[in-house]
Amino acid sequence: MLLKDNVYSVGVIDWNNREFHESTYKIRRGTTYNSYLVLDKKNVLIDGVHQSYKNQFISNIKKIINPKKIDIIILNHIEPDHSGAIMQVLASCSYNVIIYSTRKAKEGFLKYYNDNVMLYNIEWRTISSFQEITIGKRTLQFIETPMMHWPDSMVTYSKLDNILFSNDIFGQHYATNQIFDDDLGIHCSILFEEAKKYYANILWTFNPVILSKLDILVKLPIKLIAPSHGLVWRKYICRITQQYINWASNLLKDKVTIIYESMWHSTEKIAYSMLEGVTSEHLDAYLFNVTKIDKTDILSHMLDSKGWIIGSSTNNRQMLPVMSTLLNCIKYINKVNTRLSSVFGSYGWSGEAIDDIKKVLSNITLTLNQFCFSCVFNPTNDELNECYNIAKQFAIRIKNNNII
Repeated sequence: MLLKDNVYSVGVIDWNNREFHESTYKIRRGTTYNSYLVLDKKNVLIDGVHQSYKNQFISNIKKIINPKKIDIIILNHIEPDHSGAIMQVLASCSYNVIIYSTRKAKEGFLKYYNDNVMLYNIEWRTISSFQEITIGKRTLQFIETPMMHWPDSMVTYSKLDNILFSNDIFGQHYATNQIFDDDLGIHCSILFEEAKKYYANILWTFNPVILSKLDILVKLPIKLIAPSHGLVWRKYICRITQQYINWASNLLKDKVTIIYESMWHSTEKIAYSMLEGVTSEHLDAYLFNVTKIDKTDILSHMLDSKGWIIGSSTNNRQMLPVMSTLLNCIKYINKVNTRLSSVFGSYGWSGEAIDDIKKVLSNITLTLNQFCFSCVFNPTNDELNECYNIAKQFAIRIKNNNII
């Protein structure tokens, strides 16, 4: 598909994939593996696709150009969903192809594909940030973006076209035969939903790094953002870049996310009382049972919630296992003193789950001990009323922005 004059999208659509990074990221709407072909005096391929689509990938390239005429391959990132089919491209290229990447990307690529790379006479040039190459009338600029989301990551910017080839940044897992954001019309809200989920599950941990790099990227005159997953941003560039700034800056909403795991429904009863208490203050609230709702969706709600209320039963002197898995996903997020958290749970013997959850949250949020609650076995009506009042006061504190 044509993006601009002599700039093509040659990636593939994965309609059926429902798990990304194996089972760590559930995707409901499939995904795409985007690759871009820029034709000039030097013909440039930017990024690749998953190895399982290598034949379709080569076929897409052949519709535009003989692969032997590819002069340069740019690897913005070497994770296998982007680099898996590059070996097939090399097999189809002439033997004088030049690869540009970061030093880390070269090291990683050679480690992934080791001896197979030695079959080809590749000239490999590692870049430094803001380095430029001229490929004809176009100048391509490289900007290193380590930890957005791997150490090897970079982006490529075409000055003539004002296109930012952003790799994983600004991506979405969304399978569609459309190419631009505004092609979705009234359904563009889906795109932002998927972009938010992508950020929460892929990039959130690296907020400080992302914010510093965004300060550089948003100053570029950009007419298109071409990521490696999902649609190309054209109409909503300002909106998605502002969303990224908001997320990276921990700009939070007056919203509470309540999450629980319960063994015999006692903790679940507490969770529902907490929900009623928050709702009584007309605050936006969401309730999730971690054994029923995938953590991918839960993390998306947690990303911009000013309040987290998290509960688990205690079993074998620790929190329940699915809750533990969820908290492992967030434990390295930098502390945000504008976010409040509360902890609850039921137990039979010892009740360690409460303290275990607090330990995780204390590194991320301001954990308000006066709003925490635990009880032995099934909560009584009086105890449920206490939970209701605790959550009500928690919500009031958020509404009044009374954080400290």
